Amino acid sequence: MTKLKESILLIGHGSRNATGNQQIQEFTQNLQQKCPQWNIDVCYIELADYLLDAGLQDAADKSDKVIVVPLILNAAGHVKEEIPEYIDAARKKNPDTRFVYASHIGTDELILNIMNRYLKKQMSRLAMPDPKNTGVIVLARGSSDAQANAEMAKMARLIFEDNEHELVELAFTGVCYPRLETVVQRQVKLGMKQVVILPYYLFDGILLERIDRQVQRISVQYPDISFVHSRHFGFEPEILELVEQRIRECL
Repeated sequence: MTKLKESILLIGHGSRNATGNQQIQEFTQNLQQKCPQWNIDVCYIELADYLLDAGLQDAADKSDKVIVVPLILNAAGHVKEEIPEYIDAARKKNPDTRFVYASHIGTDELILNIMNRYLKKQMSRLAMPDPKNTGVIVLARGSSDAQANAEMAKMARLIFEDNEHELVELAFTGVCYPRLETVVQRQVKLGMKQVVILPYYLFDGILLERIDRQVQRISVQYPDISFVHSRHFGFEPEILELVEQRIRECL
């Protein structure tokens, strides 16, 4: 069988929520339609049927070169350790196949564009959209890797620089601190009458469902404060553009 010159393997995190995994499949289809010249597949790190080892092996079986692209926002353990370990194992099994590891999505100007757009959209939902008394919380998935958390802090600061809000802060859904409830409490004490929560997530999943419940509880706890929040942003055109950029860097 004649092998392909190269193929693209996207790596999604995987979720217990079937909708989240389906969204990654849809994203892959959208990228394939945008770039029909490439052969694009997708597999997952965990919590799905088609995992990294199988994805890497299937790509190696049909291609001389495999470009591995993590659909992950920050460089924590999965990006720095787990995926490279699987790639090294695939290299040993397939010495005639070249594996190239692309950069993760990261904190990029294009994502800042998305976050600013989502912020403006949520502000428009408020009865009195005054940035001076509206706090903003970037809500990210926490990590034990300090550099990964620092990437999220950078995004919060960039949003602050681009807008007129007096408070733009970072909170985490787990692993590290501060958590959402703590940051909301602080913003209320500092005089914020409204709070916009911006989840920093590519696709749907269990954690997004948890965020919905958290916001509902906080709204009851602070009945005089208006809360609005956005959702994941993986289908925005900038994400497609960013992933395409990561692939072209490897080509």
